[in-house]
Amino acid sequence: MRQDWLDLAYVHWRYNPEVVQALLPAGLTVDTFDGSAWVGLIPFSMRDVGLPHGPAVPYLGAFAEVNVRTYVHANGKPGVWFFSLDVDRLIPAVVARLTYRLPYCWGRTSHERSGDTLTTLVRRRWPTRVADSRLVIEIGAPVVADELDLFLCARWGLYSRAGRGVRYAPVEHEPWPLRAATLQHVDESLLQAAGLPAPTGTPHVRASDGVSVRIGLPHRA
Repeated sequence: MRQDWLDLAYVHWRYNPEVVQALLPAGLTVDTFDGSAWVGLIPFSMRDVGLPHGPAVPYLGAFAEVNVRTYVHANGKPGVWFFSLDVDRLIPAVVARLTYRLPYCWGRTSHERSGDTLTTLVRRRWPTRVADSRLVIEIGAPVVADELDLFLCARWGLYSRAGRGVRYAPVEHEPWPLRAATLQHVDESLLQAAGLPAPTGTPHVRASDGVSVRIGLPHRA
């Protein structure tokens, strides 16, 4: 599939690697940076979703998404592991669960940019435990990616469940154009709904105007 990810924010907290590893399926190992696993709360606007050589899908091709993710590898190949992906379109949530086996959830989800302010809201309704989130993020000036930014952003694939194993799908896009960002407000239970402890400490926050993305067919890892 192809799609645009726009007005994205990266909000990441440190976690004990053993805590995160306990939530991963067999075959995946949590990646660490500076001795910590990192769990992200990532809101953005999804636009122009469609097949590689066709037009965007009307109505279903544009919506807000908020995902909870961490970083893993299998046999040395790094990628992203999603604990949840919340959207406000039921049909894309069902299709993504059936095709990519990703844990999409449906409910009220919005992500809006006004000037340099991003405001995100989630009220989950289906299919898992009720959870919610409200984020307000101020966007700053462009920054050059440091080593932690590259660890979090330079991920060219995603993993999902496949029976007793895992599947891998390649992801292609240009490098993220990153900006400094400040978390002005956070009130969330999405991480706890994933089985994680409530986040603590000062998060690492970045923003991006967005990239165009191509996601390949998944195959058993």
